[in-house]
Amino acid sequence: MKRQTLSTLLSVLLLSGAVTSCKKENKAEQAPKLSADDKTVGAVSAAARSYNLIWSDEFDGTSLNTAKWGYENGNLGVNNEKQFYQTQNVAVNNGNLVITARKETVAGQPYTSGRINSNGKFSTRYGRIEARIKLPGVQGLWPAFWMLGNSISTGAGWPACGEIDIMEHVNTGNTVLGTIHWFNTVYSYYGGNTQTTPTDYHVYAVDWDASAIRWYVDGVQFHEANILNNINGTEEFHAPFFILLNIAVGGNLPGNNINDGALPASMLVDYVRVYSITDTPGGGTAPIGSTITIKGSNGLFASGENGAQAMTCNRPTAQAWEQFTVVDAGGGKVALRSQGMYVSSENGAQAMTCSRPTIQDWEKFDWIDNGDGTFSLRGNNGAYVSSENGTQAMTCNRPTVQGWEKFTR
Repeated sequence: MKRQTLSTLLSVLLLSGAVTSCKKENKAEQAPKLSADDKTVGAVSAAARSYNLIWSDEFDGTSLNTAKWGYENGNLGVNNEKQFYQTQNVAVNNGNLVITARKETVAGQPYTSGRINSNGKFSTRYGRIEARIKLPGVQGLWPAFWMLGNSISTGAGWPACGEIDIMEHVNTGNTVLGTIHWFNTVYSYYGGNTQTTPTDYHVYAVDWDASAIRWYVDGVQFHEANILNNINGTEEFHAPFFILLNIAVGGNLPGNNINDGALPASMLVDYVRVYSITDTPGGGTAPIGSTITIKGSNGLFASGENGAQAMTCNRPTAQAWEQFTVVDAGGGKVALRSQGMYVSSENGAQAMTCSRPTIQDWEKFDWIDNGDGTFSLRGNNGAYVSSENGTQAMTCNRPTVQGWEKFTR
């Protein structure tokens, strides 16, 4: 749901992938509502990734939960759209959020519709964000499930705040869009489309981590954007985003040929859910609470160096400085404590240390079971810890797991 015209200067990411998407059944057609504690989240394989539900709205009440959502009302003046957003076009009925576009004139706009967001109530940096949605499929309508960076409220503006379009659809065709927008010297975007059945329910989702944003429909990945180490100026996508749902009427993308006779028309949203993500290749889990050693592929042990200097992986035996307690850091992540201090990735910008008194983002790691008797550690920057074969201080800046990024305990 672009906030300005697509005729703006474009700079397209040189990344692989083509966007695709799909949809599902109406409640009136007896489509099953998935359980909120279903950790398979739309049939994504749990063998590689595990998901922990951290926020959701099942829309089981009789009105919008304003502790989770806020209304956006008025003529927002973007994309040459024709609607006036108002509260009364948003409802909760029969277990669905219902956003309705109508042919009626308010404040000079010839149509009305609804738009809600979670700004100031919920935002997330990374995770799986998904919704089960049925779209209207009407000429001139532009429904969307999308996200904006929190920084849009603190002066960054668009597109510098970043935008993640999880799902967009226009008009009556069978094409669904998935796109990211950001600022890289000029306005930049990267996305694509696929053929689907827009007027059925489907689960639309993104898995978003420090390495990439991956799009899914009904658990099947269809697209991926690389954001590792801010490639192509994508630093916007390493900050918190909030969620939006709306139907625009007319505008730059669908055009202004609007089928008034098909209105009112509604987008139905069965649920919105957000999960934290933990990668667990091979199905392994971190030994929370255990005190371990970390032995590199060179056969030597990693040392915290008592926090006095950068960490190394060159000790032939394990003494106190080479012992680490695995601590639950929340959200499926772990921290490593030695001599009362925590290991820091230093965000990959310099050699790792074990000198932090508390757990912040740089002290959080994903525990990766490589399925071959070894494990790896991935920092919050999306890069992997390397032993550097013991020839120099340890770092957390490797994009993939090779020999030096594998450890035993």
